[in-house]
Amino acid sequence: MPPTEALEDQRAAITGHCYRMLGSAIDAEDAVQETMLRAWRSLDRFEARASVRTWLHRIATNVCLDMLARQQRRTRPIIDGPVGTVDDPLEARDRSHWIEPIPDAWVLGGAPDPAERMSSRESIRLAFVTTLQQLPPKQRAALLLTEVVGLSAAEAADTLETSLASINSAVQRARAKLSQAAPEQSQTANDSLSATQAQLVDRFVLAFESYDVDALTALMHEDATLCMPPYTLWLRGRDSIGSWLRGHGIGCRGSRLIATAACGAPAFGQYRPDPAGGHRPWALVVLELRGGAIDEMISFLDTEALFPKFGLPDALPPTD
Repeated sequence: MPPTEALEDQRAAITGHCYRMLGSAIDAEDAVQETMLRAWRSLDRFEARASVRTWLHRIATNVCLDMLARQQRRTRPIIDGPVGTVDDPLEARDRSHWIEPIPDAWVLGGAPDPAERMSSRESIRLAFVTTLQQLPPKQRAALLLTEVVGLSAAEAADTLETSLASINSAVQRARAKLSQAAPEQSQTANDSLSATQAQLVDRFVLAFESYDVDALTALMHEDATLCMPPYTLWLRGRDSIGSWLRGHGIGCRGSRLIATAACGAPAFGQYRPDPAGGHRPWALVVLELRGGAIDEMISFLDTEALFPKFGLPDALPPTD
């Protein structure tokens, strides 16, 4: 029978697996809790010939498949509809419609090996998780169990209660889908940013907090994108993003940023000025870097749900 510590040692790995399956940190947290509960209830039936890691991933996979059977597929604005303009009306969708970010600390804390941490970080990138959500749930599970978790095809077949041939076929189809929509190699896939990347992020903070729109957009690729879940609107290009920031987004002037990390990328809690004093939560901003510039700026506006997960304060006091 595995000790309690053996179960807890796998929490980060199980959290990452559930996040890749479900595309939501909030749903992943629920799935991990249910996984641990099921594991506790069946401890007396644990068979030592399987590792605790394999056993927990089997339970977690089935928990996630049960949840996915009751949910719609999550997506992102850049996948959900055509590029918009600054004059388009804002239309919001329920949070269950969108892929949501996950704190790096939830996923990477249990991977002391640098190569394992890098692999884990790359596989929680928003672009990768977005592609995963386009796969049918069992095909998604087959790919993750074999390609990310490292189970054998036979172990994956046992987990999904299917044949070895079916697993091999599912993985082959999933690989083909990923190759068609594979995100470009991340520039933030290592444990720490390079000196150039760190300078880029520092310049972003300086430009955003001083609300120098010209300096801010100069840090972006010409075809960079901006989106703001739960809104469906997304924009492409420096000019459109600059127009938005000077127009509808002008309320962000005077914001303060608190650094964090999400989905293997630099991220910030954004706080807008509060008329009553200090600053109030506005967005969790995630940056995707490509080369020496910002490729995507994603502002998740559901701060009530997300900020507690990232340990971000619910307000910032006035500065002296």
